[in-house]
Amino acid sequence: MTWTAYAWVAFGGALGAMARAFVGTWVQGKVHSTFPWGTFLINATGSLLLGFIATLLAERVISHPNIRPFITIGFIGAYTTFSTFEYESFQLGPSLVALANILGSVIVGYGCVWIGARLALLVSSMHVFARS
Repeated sequence: MTWTAYAWVAFGGALGAMARAFVGTWVQGKVHSTFPWGTFLINATGSLLLGFIATLLAERVISHPNIRPFITIGFIGAYTTFSTFEYESFQLGPSLVALANILGSVIVGYGCVWIGARLALLVSSMHVFARS
């Protein structure tokens, strides 16, 4: 990668980190629960976005070479919260709630990547995006 590409990744990362802070704080403030719903939602929506964007860019859209790393590595990489998910699961202690968080996040996250990829293939088949 070039220094320009790294700068785009850093910019995407800054935006993703701000989005993560906003969404996580907002969701957790609304649900008033010990279950980490903010992190859970961030991981699910990040998985959906990654499945959609990575598939769309790889399969159908020719874009500037810095767009993919800006979005996937930078924005989505900073937006998703795997290490936070792990720590919050640990903090829940050995319990069914911790197990539900771990299994739910992994299963829902995988499902969201799958849905995002399928949506990207559907959108790209509509000839909205055409390869040159």
